[in-house]
Amino acid sequence: MAEPHDAQHEPTAEEIAAAEISEQKAVRLAKRERLNQAAEDLGGGAYPVRVPVTDTIPALRARFAGLEADHATGETVGVAGRVVHLRNTGKLCFAALQSGDGSRIQAMVSLAEVGEASLAEWKELVDLGDHVFVAGEVITSRRGELSIMVREWRIASKAVLPLPNLHSELSEEMRVRNRYLDLIAREQSRKNVLDRARVNQSLRSTFDELGFVEVETPMLQVMHGGASARPFVTHSNAFDTELYLRIAPELYLKRAVVGGIDRVFEINRNFRNEGADSTHSPEFAMLEAYEAYGDYSTMAGLTQRLVQDAALATQGTLEVTWADGTLYDLGGEWDRISMYGSLSAALGLGAGEEITAATPIETLKGLADAAGIEIDHPLPGKYVEELWEHHVKPGLDRPTFVMDFPLDTSPLVRQHRSLPGVVEKWDLYIRGFELATGYSELVDPVVQRERFVEQAKLASAGDPEAMRLDEEFLRALEFGMPPSGGMGMGIDRLLMAITGRGIRETILFPLVK
Repeated sequence: MAEPHDAQHEPTAEEIAAAEISEQKAVRLAKRERLNQAAEDLGGGAYPVRVPVTDTIPALRARFAGLEADHATGETVGVAGRVVHLRNTGKLCFAALQSGDGSRIQAMVSLAEVGEASLAEWKELVDLGDHVFVAGEVITSRRGELSIMVREWRIASKAVLPLPNLHSELSEEMRVRNRYLDLIAREQSRKNVLDRARVNQSLRSTFDELGFVEVETPMLQVMHGGASARPFVTHSNAFDTELYLRIAPELYLKRAVVGGIDRVFEINRNFRNEGADSTHSPEFAMLEAYEAYGDYSTMAGLTQRLVQDAALATQGTLEVTWADGTLYDLGGEWDRISMYGSLSAALGLGAGEEITAATPIETLKGLADAAGIEIDHPLPGKYVEELWEHHVKPGLDRPTFVMDFPLDTSPLVRQHRSLPGVVEKWDLYIRGFELATGYSELVDPVVQRERFVEQAKLASAGDPEAMRLDEEFLRALEFGMPPSGGMGMGIDRLLMAITGRGIRETILFPLVK
C-alpha cells in the first residue's frame, strides 16, 4: 500500500506576519529608491540633512490651545513628526504627526493647496512610520482638531519597516526587546524615561542643597570590592592584566573622604555577574554617598529625604500611585526596627529568650531546619539574615529601616558601639524588597585589614562573592579617614518603589537574552 503523502505545511501566524513585513519592506525600499533618484524634485531624497522646521508640535499645541472649531489663524509654520495615522481619500488626505513626547497634530493635504502632482506623490510615497515635514497655515478642523493646512511637504526620514499596530497593546517581550517601538507606541513608556530623569535630577538637587560633591570613580578596576558579589572579568590589552567591572564604587569614594571631600556622592553603573529577576539586573544604576562625621542614623535620615524628594519630583505627592493602582504612603517618619529584636519577636521565643549575636550556630541551624530554610554556610550571621527574611520580611508594609546586622556578614562596617558581634548597618525595605543600605563606616585600618583577611580566607575556600585584600585601599585608610556614615541605593529600585513598575520597565534598555 502506498505511503500517504505528508500534509502540506500550513504557515504559522508568525510566518505569515514575517512574510507580510518582508513584502512591505520591499515596497518601502522601492519608494526610498524613487525618493533618492528624484532627490531635487522631492525635497532632498529619503533622508535629507535637514528640513526647515520653525516650530515643534508640543509648542504649537500650547500656543494654539482653546481655538474654536473651523478657525484659520493666518499663521504659517513648518513642523515635522512621525506619521502614526494616515487616511488618503479623494482630494483631501489626513495624517496624524507625532513628536517625540507623544504630542500630535493633524496634517491636511488637499488638492487645492498642493496641486495634483504633489497630492499624488503624497498618496504614493508616504507610509505609516515615516517622518514627514509639512509647512502651512495653522487651522482647526470642523471637529475642532488643531491642524496644519499643508502647502508644502517632504519626507524627513523614510521608514522601511512598518510600525506595529498602535491600537493594540504591545507584548512585554516586544516592549523590552524593541524599546524604541515601545516609546513610539506607549505614553507610559515615555513617562518612565521622564520619571527616571526627574529622579536623578531630584537626587542631585537634594545633595547639592546639603553640600555634597558629585564625583566619578573607575568602572574598570584591578581589584573588585565594596560589596559581596560575583564580578564580571575582562582583560586589558594595553596593561596586559585582568580587570573587573566594578561591583560598587565604595572603596574609591572612601578614598575621596580620606582626601578631604567630606560629603561625596556618585550616581554610577555597577555590574554583578549574578542572576536576573524582577528586582535584579546584571547591570544597574547605583547611588552611593558618604558623609564625614555622620553615622548610620544620619544616613537613614538622608536616605528618607532623598526618596521623599524624588517621589515629590515625579508624582507631586508622597502618597504615590503604583502601576496597579495601589496607593502607597511614603510620607511621615519611617519605622526603624532591630534585626535581632524583630526576629526574636517573630519566633515567639519564651520569656527571657532571644536571638543575639552570641546565639550558637547549632541553634540557628535548628531554627532554619524547622522553618524549611535550606542553607549551609560557616557564618552564623548568614543564618540570622535568612531567618529574618523568612519570618519578618513578609510582614513589612510601611517603609522600614532594619537596623543592626551580624558583624560576620558585613566586613566593611563599624562594630556597634554597644552590642557585641553586631555592626551599625541598616537595610531599607519598601514594597517588600531592599531599596537601600547604610552604615557607620569602618575607618580603623587595623581592624579593616583583619576583616579583609577573613574575607580572603573565604575567597580561597571557593566563595566567589568574598572580597579580596585591597592593599591600596588599606594604605589610604592608614592616612586617616574621619568617622563617617555611608549609604547605597539602587536607582532602578527607587523607580520601582515610586512607580510600582518592574525593573525591566524602569531601565530604558535592559539586558535580555
